[in-house]
Amino acid sequence: MISSFFMTLYSVFLPISLPVIAGGLLKRFKGLETKTLSALSLYVMSPALIFETLEKATVTSGDVAVTVAFCIMNVIILWLLSTCVSKMLGLSQPERSGLGLTTMFTNSVNYGLPLVLLAFGQAGLDKASVYVIVQIIIINTLGVYLAARSHFSAAKAVKSVFTLPSVYAALLAVLIRMTDAALPEGLETGIGMLSAAYAPLALVILGAQMMGVRDGSEISMVSRRGFWSGMAMRMVIAPLVAWGILAALSVEGTLFEVILVLSAMPAAVNAVILAEQYDAAPRLVSMCILWTTLASFIFLPVLIGVL
Repeated sequence: MISSFFMTLYSVFLPISLPVIAGGLLKRFKGLETKTLSALSLYVMSPALIFETLEKATVTSGDVAVTVAFCIMNVIILWLLSTCVSKMLGLSQPERSGLGLTTMFTNSVNYGLPLVLLAFGQAGLDKASVYVIVQIIIINTLGVYLAARSHFSAAKAVKSVFTLPSVYAALLAVLIRMTDAALPEGLETGIGMLSAAYAPLALVILGAQMMGVRDGSEISMVSRRGFWSGMAMRMVIAPLVAWGILAALSVEGTLFEVILVLSAMPAAVNAVILAEQYDAAPRLVSMCILWTTLASFIFLPVLIGVL
C-alpha cells in the first residue's frame, strides 16, 4: 500500500506537479493572467484533444451508455444530497448554492484528463473523453440550472451548450467514425500537435488559478459549517456516491477506475466564476477549490493505488 502510494506520487503526480508549480510561480511573480490561456485551452486545444481521442478511441456503445447513465444519476444524487445537507446545517441561500457548485462541479478537464492519461494510459483517456463530453453538456444545462435556477432559464442553459466547441468536435469525431471517413494527413498532424499541447497548458492554468484563488480567499469571511461541509461532500461523499452508482450499474475494469477517479477530482476552478455570477457564496467556493485541490495530492494517489 505504502509503496504503491509513493510509486503513484512519483510516476503520476510528480510530472503533473511541475507545470502546476510553474503556473503558480508565474502567477505569483509575473502576474500571469489566465483568461487568454483559458480561452485558448477551451476553444482550441480541448476540442483538438476530444476530437483526436474520440476519433481513435476504442470505446463501445455500452461504455458510452453506462457513462451517460452514470453522469445523469451522479449529478442528480449529489444535488439532492447537497440540498439536504444545506438545510440540515441551516446554511444561507447563497451558501446552499455554493455548496451545490462545490459538490457537483469537478476539475475533470484541466486536472482530470492529464491525470488519467498518466495513470491509465491511452485506454483510460479514451474512456475519460466520453465522460468529459457528457459532463460538459450536463453541467452547462442541468448542473448550472439546478445550481442557479433562480437566475438561469432552462432555455438559456440549453443554448449555452452550443457555444462549446468541444461538443462540435465530439460530434464531428463520431460522424467520421460512423462514415469511415478520414481527414487529410496534414490536418491530422496539426490536430495531433494541438492535442499534445493541451495537458501541459491546462496544468499551468490550474497552477495559476490556484494561486489566484489563494490570494482572493479569506477564511474569516467563510462560514466554517459551509466550508467543512463542502470539503466533506467533495472529497468523501461524492467518491462514495460514485462508487455506489458504478456498483449498481455493474461497471468493472478500466471504465470503473477512470470514472471513479474523475468523480473524485477536487472542485472545479470554474465553479467560482459561476459563484460570482449568481452570488453563490464565492468566498466559500474559492476556499473549497483551494483546499480540495491541495487535499487531492494526497487523496488521489491513495485512491489510484487502491484501484
